[in-house]
Amino acid sequence: MSHAPIPMERTALLICDLQNDFLHPDGAYGRAGQSAPEIAAVPATVRPLAELIRARGGFIVSTHFTLVPGKGGEPMISPHLRELRPFLKRGDFLPGDWGHALVDELQPADLTVEKVAYSAFYMTRLEWVLRKAGIERLLVSGIVTNGGVASTVRDAHVRDFSVTVLSDACAAFSPAVHRTAIDALKPVCRVAAVAEILAEISAELPA
Repeated sequence: MSHAPIPMERTALLICDLQNDFLHPDGAYGRAGQSAPEIAAVPATVRPLAELIRARGGFIVSTHFTLVPGKGGEPMISPHLRELRPFLKRGDFLPGDWGHALVDELQPADLTVEKVAYSAFYMTRLEWVLRKAGIERLLVSGIVTNGGVASTVRDAHVRDFSVTVLSDACAAFSPAVHRTAIDALKPVCRVAAVAEILAEISAELPA
């Protein structure tokens, strides 16, 4: 894993699934009472880094969990997800809808990618857009640490992206689960706090 200075023009902050339907009180999970303070805190934690990356010419890439509408508009929901989250219904995580969007606090994203499973690389255009944009390094934030974040990080690793997980800018529904997931990623990628990356970028000369 590389600890070399971050090449900003080839760096992206990859924001995993920080969407209104997950985080906002009026979103699908909020209405169902499915929330955690650690998850709610993520946008504010990562926002200073997003602003600095924008200012230094890096990319903001946002992945969006999606329930694809099928016949009659009913969402296509995988059996395991339907069992875990029986409250999901028509209109939730609908492409182009408010609930599907990145939270206002982190808008705008330079690139957005819809996803249908844990990994943002699975059957999506994510790798294609990253390669086209010349992105080589990913700073990863988002939810949930043990699900979408871990799966995406591992898939990025096998595709030879340089990956850093922002340990305090990811969260799960349980702090213990979050810590276990972060520990399990340490052999795969660099793990750093937002403050550490902010200091590194700030120490570099602007592009």
